Amino acid sequence: MSRPDLGASTPPPLEPFGLRLHHDGRWSHEGQPILNRKLRDLFDRSVVYLPQERKYVARVRQFRGEIEVEEAGFFVRDVDLANGRVRLSDTTFDLLVPESLRTSPIDGAVLCRVKHRLVSAGLKARFSQAVQAEFFGAVEERPEGCVLELAGREVWLPEL
Repeated sequence: MSRPDLGASTPPPLEPFGLRLHHDGRWSHEGQPILNRKLRDLFDRSVVYLPQERKYVARVRQFRGEIEVEEAGFFVRDVDLANGRVRLSDTTFDLLVPESLRTSPIDGAVLCRVKHRLVSAGLKARFSQAVQAEFFGAVEERPEGCVLELAGREVWLPEL
């Protein structure tokens, strides 16, 4: 009788398990809203993108499960214009690429692309309302377009 190799730890195939990240940052499980703030914060920090599988997962300790992402897997929690960086919902920092700025077709919120090391085109990140207001407060409108001082230089923004 052969014994299973207990040293081999191949994770099971990823499958959705009812966890959904909505466009506005809300979480739900099997259609029911997740109301516990600590649990929502834990899920925000646990989002990981797996480029080989082209899937988002929630990774909490040894558990990982595929999540359904409605629009963006990450949310911009802070903008550091002096250094040209954003702090994301998974607690990482990334460069703010002005050319990647777009508006959401759902409700007009600002989106950008982050995590270019994982995926060359980047992954969508959505600005929170407070960060979006702070961001637009730093934008200067000129007759030829909108300008932002980012990491010590003026950059022209795409039309938003």
